[in-house]
Amino acid sequence: MRQLKIKLLFAISETAAKTGDFRRHFIISQFADALRKKGITCKIINDLDIYGNSKLNKKYLRWMAKPQKLESIINEFKPDIVFTERVGHFSSLILKYKIPLIIFARGENLLPHYWSNVNWKKQSLDKSVTNKLESLAKQKIADKCFRESFLILPICKYLEKIVSKNCPDKAVNVLYQGIDESDWFPQKGLELKHPCVGLLQGAEIWEKAKEMLILPKVLEKLPDINFYWVGDGSYRDKILPVLEKFDNFHWLGHLKYPDEVRQFFSEIDIYALISGTDMSPHTLLEAGLMKKPILATNVGGISESCKDGETCFLIKKNDSDDWINKISMLFNNKAKMREMGERGYSFVKENFSWDKIADDFINILETNSKLVSNKKN
Repeated sequence: MRQLKIKLLFAISETAAKTGDFRRHFIISQFADALRKKGITCKIINDLDIYGNSKLNKKYLRWMAKPQKLESIINEFKPDIVFTERVGHFSSLILKYKIPLIIFARGENLLPHYWSNVNWKKQSLDKSVTNKLESLAKQKIADKCFRESFLILPICKYLEKIVSKNCPDKAVNVLYQGIDESDWFPQKGLELKHPCVGLLQGAEIWEKAKEMLILPKVLEKLPDINFYWVGDGSYRDKILPVLEKFDNFHWLGHLKYPDEVRQFFSEIDIYALISGTDMSPHTLLEAGLMKKPILATNVGGISESCKDGETCFLIKKNDSDDWINKISMLFNNKAKMREMGERGYSFVKENFSWDKIADDFINILETNSKLVSNKKN
């Protein structure tokens, strides 16, 4: 077993840390566990660890507060590397300690769709001066963090090209998200009407969410098939009024992760990801291990998490007719559904285990030898 004797400090958001049921916290925790098996000492912290019990509720006020506990954490743990997906105030604080900062880039701070989403919100939702100033401050901080980070790890090759274009002088390596096979197994607890298609996606970014507005034609043409949406977000009220007019559409809101999400995957017949832009959604890995046939919009890095024609069918943006055809074809060919599910399971198991992702990460660190000089066992 490969061993690497370094100390790695992870930073996650306060919300994920407090709830414990959010996908991001779950993923980071499992990644840390996999790295510990490779000899890496890991510690996970969140906002409350940094600011103590500050009663400053507004994030922009927190930025002006003294991070009460961060310095003691740094001095006691003595991390060799800090790993974060948060390109914000925390990362800017870490830069002051001259500790190599690795950014796990998920896409929110560099992609064109992010900035178009910010502009759309400015025009529609964020009318207050405070929100506009906060958006500008976030952009400035993000730019600084990317510029001064040691290493950027985009979660797919599609994003790697965008990161490299925006940060031409930075070391950039792809690091996919992993998944633990043991967490994904059939589990009862949720009863849905069949036949059914399940959607599991948020509505926080308009460029992603608006693709769901192709569904009215699909719902109309396939009245005997039930569509269940799990998800929520800022743009829910722009999506739901359009879709809830149809009797075969059902909104389930938020489900706890992973238990209720596992029940959802256990119950649905087909998993559909209808997104206007995306990177490497973890839901594709989850659906794969649950042996579900997958239909997904062919955008961004989605094609890197499934294989078109083998484990999934990829569909062009705004093509409601193809969604209708592919859904109908699968429900009329149960053997094909089973075959895609089995192939998807094998594909995810072979390519996205945490053991493999941990080895990939160690390879990246060894390639960037400044981070691990004299640390190898």
